[in-house]
Amino acid sequence: MNEENEAAVVVLITAGSREEAARLAEMLVGARLAACVQILPEMESIYHWQEQIRREPEFLLLAKTTANCFGALEREVRALHSYETPEIVALPVSAISAPYLSWLTGNVKSHN
Repeated sequence: MNEENEAAVVVLITAGSREEAARLAEMLVGARLAACVQILPEMESIYHWQEQIRREPEFLLLAKTTANCFGALEREVRALHSYETPEIVALPVSAISAPYLSWLTGNVKSHN
């Protein structure tokens, strides 16, 4: 196993509705692109878009996966997402319990 490719990452994804967030989460777990996806409650996002400051309600997904799944995860999210430029940001995990890492890597497909 290549440790770098199997490194755990948490991917942040925003969605404009609870339904879209659930659809994305179920697709990611069903396709084994993430071992677990949590959907956080509605929040307010303030951002620049097309030369304007926007304020919109959004839902945040936290997808637990591995670095080597990121490319496939990104492609699938972009294909299904309603946003022109969805947020898909992977954060490295600096420490993780061995049993959880074993469970995580056992529940995602390898994408070498």
